[in-house]
Amino acid sequence: MQQATQWRRALGMMLGMMLALVLCVAGLGTVGVSSAQAAQDSAVQGKTFKIATDTTFAPFEFRDSNGQMVGIDMDLVHAIAKDQGFNVQIQSLGFNAALQAMSSGQADGVIAGMSITDERKAIYDFSDPYFQSGVQMAIAKNNDEIKGYEDLKGKTVVAKTGAEGEAFAKKNAAKYGYTVKSVDQSATMYEMVKSGNADAVVDDYPVLAYGIQQGNGLKTVTPKVPGGSYGFAVNKGKNADLLKAFNAGLANLKKSGEYDRILAKYLGEGSTVKPENAESTAKKSFIDLAKDSFPALMTGLRNTLLITAISFVIALVLGIVLGLMRVSPNRPLSWIARVYVAVFRGTPILVWAFFFYFGIPQIIGHSINIWVAGALTLSLNSGAYLVEIVRGAIESVNAGQMEGARSLGLSYNQAMRKVILPQAVKIGTPAIINQLVIMLKDSSLLLAIGFGELLYQAQQIYAANFRVTETLLMVGVIYFVAITLLTWLANIVDRRMNKR
Repeated sequence: MQQATQWRRALGMMLGMMLALVLCVAGLGTVGVSSAQAAQDSAVQGKTFKIATDTTFAPFEFRDSNGQMVGIDMDLVHAIAKDQGFNVQIQSLGFNAALQAMSSGQADGVIAGMSITDERKAIYDFSDPYFQSGVQMAIAKNNDEIKGYEDLKGKTVVAKTGAEGEAFAKKNAAKYGYTVKSVDQSATMYEMVKSGNADAVVDDYPVLAYGIQQGNGLKTVTPKVPGGSYGFAVNKGKNADLLKAFNAGLANLKKSGEYDRILAKYLGEGSTVKPENAESTAKKSFIDLAKDSFPALMTGLRNTLLITAISFVIALVLGIVLGLMRVSPNRPLSWIARVYVAVFRGTPILVWAFFFYFGIPQIIGHSINIWVAGALTLSLNSGAYLVEIVRGAIESVNAGQMEGARSLGLSYNQAMRKVILPQAVKIGTPAIINQLVIMLKDSSLLLAIGFGELLYQAQQIYAANFRVTETLLMVGVIYFVAITLLTWLANIVDRRMNKR
């Protein structure tokens, strides 16, 4: 009996020790997991990441009536950032520009309805898929001739550059005998089909469905073809902590049901949650459209006028200094001005916009503010034309004026300052005013790098509502009024300065 009692005590002690050991190991494991989680959290905790995206890919990214970037991608990345404790700064650039921004170090990652492909995997690291996509074909609502792909022989099909729809269209072009034309905006594709410049569009099905729901004037004629998956991308071998945090946050959103709620908010189907606060899709009148668009367009106009003013001041200084060098008897100075004019007049302005915003950061290893890149682009380009305006104005002054001034004992510099330049100013002012107007219009090219000028804001608006014609009409009127007022004010200054 006593021996049995001892055995029970020994067995109890052994079980207790085993239980304590298990708890200890479990505790260590928990501590290890917590430590690992803490390490992962601390890697991105409190940091701000620049995330580049497309400008016109509703319902994944677009601007609402308040000018805020919204959409499936935007809501997802903000929710994941909140879940994982980091901040995001969104850069709306356009799909190709977004990839260039990431490659040049101007952005840390890209989320833009980007399909995960083997070719892209060789260049970028992708997150876990966050959306399963597919493609569909659509035609103009009043087109009854095309019923399917077999009716496309000899016709033109439009698709978005870099999108899954483009890959599908090109893959099947030879089979069905059609020609593929690629553009960089969904709204542009739809307008091409409605205007008859293309016969059909192949696009990612959620984008196409959203556009039709918003009244873009198209209809689908084929079933959805299952496609690839969308993923968040970073440069190969870089920002691994950001990628891990994105995957962890995405998993948490799916578990909590927030992921389904985000999809339902914009797609309204294929999810377990019904749409919330969905806006009416009824077509607004032109007056209502103008009222809704006014704040965003005025922001664009302000940015347009500001970048033009800054750039014009710089360009005018360059034009005067290099213009004087251009007519200088000093040959080295003259040739410096000649080379500058030849380079910047002989190359497209867009090349310099991309070079300053995407190229220079890769050379110097530091990002460049988009305002700096825009001002450099406009001022250096316009400065080259102003050099020739200044040169032409100076050379238009009768050569006898210089000879007379020199015969009176004035030096070359004194003759230029007191005799030639006052007359040259009167001659060159109209051309300088004209160059200012040209610069104001050229500022619209900066939309290619994501600068928020007037036309860029217009793109954001019609990307969401597909009212392209009406929106561009408003932009045209704003440009006309702004340029007319600017020319009027410049002419008043000209008359007062030259006392005409």
